[in-house]
Amino acid sequence: MKRDKIISDGGNDPSLWMVESMAVPPEMHGARLDVAAARLFDRHSRARLQRWIADGHLRVNTRVTTVTRARVRAGDELRLKAPRPVSSVDPAQAMALDLRYEDESLIVVNKPAGLSVHPGAGRPDGTLLNALLHRYPRARTLPRAGLVHRLDMDTTGLMVIALSETAHARLVEMMERRQVRREYDAVVIGLIPAGGTVRAAVGRHPRDRVKMAVVPRGKPAVTHYRVVERFAEHTHLRLKLETGRTHQIRVHMAYVRHPVVGDPVYGGRVVRGAGMPEDLRRQLATFPRQALHARELEFAHPITRARVAVSSEPPEDMQALLRALREHSRTPGG
Repeated sequence: MKRDKIISDGGNDPSLWMVESMAVPPEMHGARLDVAAARLFDRHSRARLQRWIADGHLRVNTRVTTVTRARVRAGDELRLKAPRPVSSVDPAQAMALDLRYEDESLIVVNKPAGLSVHPGAGRPDGTLLNALLHRYPRARTLPRAGLVHRLDMDTTGLMVIALSETAHARLVEMMERRQVRREYDAVVIGLIPAGGTVRAAVGRHPRDRVKMAVVPRGKPAVTHYRVVERFAEHTHLRLKLETGRTHQIRVHMAYVRHPVVGDPVYGGRVVRGAGMPEDLRRQLATFPRQALHARELEFAHPITRARVAVSSEPPEDMQALLRALREHSRTPGG
């Protein structure tokens, strides 16, 4: 019985999920789904697998099956997409959270620049996950402390986070079905005459494994954008994600040769513009992060189905940049 390697899944950040695929062997024909899953995915407890099945995290031949007593057949493919558990050693840490919405089932947090979403290599703590464990102790029982999506460390803005297992499972499903509207602000290099759509598959860069790139065998990715304001050599965009690939906006904007200002990975450190004042040139060259902000979240509440709509204006560093670009554009010769 051969075990497939854990793979990343296109719909969400792979650091938040474990994805495994196994085929039902002939000797397990007719077994209960939870029994077969416990045998095939034997590093997880049967009780945990039963919860994951009930929450819709197991597919049988591409179909979600939530009945643990369902029978499997020889040759069926069982595909488990399970949330990575929070480590018991992840410390709870008191940190300020800018809450924009809160109820018993979920919160919406306005994440500042410089805050990592979860621990990783070289950053064992001091993350949003650690802050969630402190403010909501029950989050330790949830997959990844309730996180259902992420923002890059230096991207600011809104994130929805579950506070219950039911809310978590439903929000994950809503994300996968593109039922959560996410809109971003970005300042990009160059003049864009009108709105448009970038449809280009995104995957791991073939040579630099730290970066993502537009690659033929990547996951389908779609970014819609419209112009908010044009400046002398830059454009303020409003972007809407149809998919949620890692670094999607940053990669797509670089792909169309309009990288996000300040992006140290995808070409946003270039400062262009003849006759640009030195103070603006310096402000652009030293902008400390990618000028990208998640400004709006809108979705049906996973429990009540009531509409939840939350917005957040870009933080002061982006506002100051926009003011400087606007002032330069109004200057004769600018």
